[in-house]
Amino acid sequence: MTSSEDLHKRRGSAVARGVGSVIPSYVDHAAGGTFTDVDGREWIDFAAGIAVTSVGNAAPKVVEAVRAQVERFTHTCFMVAPYESYVTVCEQLNALTPGGFEKRSALFNSGAEAVENAVKIARHATGRPAVVVFDHAYHGRTNLTMALTAKNMPYKHRFGPFAGEIYRVPMSYPLRDGGLSGAEAAARAIEMVEKQVGAENVAALLIEPIQGEGGFVVPAPGFLPALRAWATAAGVVFVADEIQTGFCRTGDWFACEHEGVEPDLVTLAKGIAGGLPLAAVTGRAELMDAVHVGGLGGTYGGNPIACAAALATIDTMHELDLAGAARRIESMLVPRLRAIAERDPRIAEVRGRGAMLAVELVQPGTLTPDPVATAAISAACHAAGLLTLTCGTYGNVLRFLPPLVISDDHLVRAADILDAAFT
Repeated sequence: MTSSEDLHKRRGSAVARGVGSVIPSYVDHAAGGTFTDVDGREWIDFAAGIAVTSVGNAAPKVVEAVRAQVERFTHTCFMVAPYESYVTVCEQLNALTPGGFEKRSALFNSGAEAVENAVKIARHATGRPAVVVFDHAYHGRTNLTMALTAKNMPYKHRFGPFAGEIYRVPMSYPLRDGGLSGAEAAARAIEMVEKQVGAENVAALLIEPIQGEGGFVVPAPGFLPALRAWATAAGVVFVADEIQTGFCRTGDWFACEHEGVEPDLVTLAKGIAGGLPLAAVTGRAELMDAVHVGGLGGTYGGNPIACAAALATIDTMHELDLAGAARRIESMLVPRLRAIAERDPRIAEVRGRGAMLAVELVQPGTLTPDPVATAAISAACHAAGLLTLTCGTYGNVLRFLPPLVISDDHLVRAADILDAAFT
């Protein structure tokens, strides 16, 4: 079998340098909460393909559904010759997402594409141009979603000019907010929008209920409900980017549910289809149906194989109660992380919900970010066989995204590796 070293050499002359990888090991097979590389080394997976394989890799129901669909047909394009599974996925998303109002859904390929289409829908429905986003936000790598994203390197650097009519306001970031309550942080953001943009010009307010790439920032209680209330009063479409937080990741089906927030539109992807490329926008029927026929779609959006995988993924989440599994993961990991934090002054905060957890590292006694220590600790985890990721505007956050089906034994082993890595 080809080794990781051999594959890495081949990669250098075949794959564009701009495509990076966290580790130099190449995957051979994966299941549950682990994967094995081509050299036979087993890894505990605390990345889940960036919150994608929540039901685990090669989940039995997903494999069975994909195999059956491939044998029937692989593609017709729903816009040309439609099929039942697309309709069924939309029905399930309409029922699962927050809000008791009538909804519609449209399917796409990636999270960035879902975000772009949510903006299109909001602008078309309201007739307004402006979109409000937040500090530390990440929404994708296309031209529009790069404009929506806050972080320059590596996402935006020298890729401009970017789309216009995007306005950024401060996020509620409790560690760095100087004690602002959620209501106070929301008032700060709203005042900036009203003074600098004008509420009557805003089509959409777009926010991650818990920020992902921005550092797993959990806003202070009350922040999201206050923004939701303002958006309703101002006729602004409230768009929740649940691409990373959705599908049981935070201990509920969707992170907005933690504070009872009902978005007008929700963008979905990542955990939706067990590893196959699928995304969606789900929202109020009057907004979704405002767009003219032919205004939404795409050649591969809602591909039948991805739809089959999504239906099997959602069924698995129900059957195994993976929202409950996410809460169990939190109950096991957070005490271990807090115990490390008690003895290690570099950890400024342990935060997150469910199986979306993180620690932020700083220089002891300050709030000065320490990306060097963060990278070193993550590398120590890799050396011990635990795949971890870093994130954050300052590169100083270690994030943990295990598959929701990970075993207790693997969680304990992972916590032991983290403990040793910090030591």
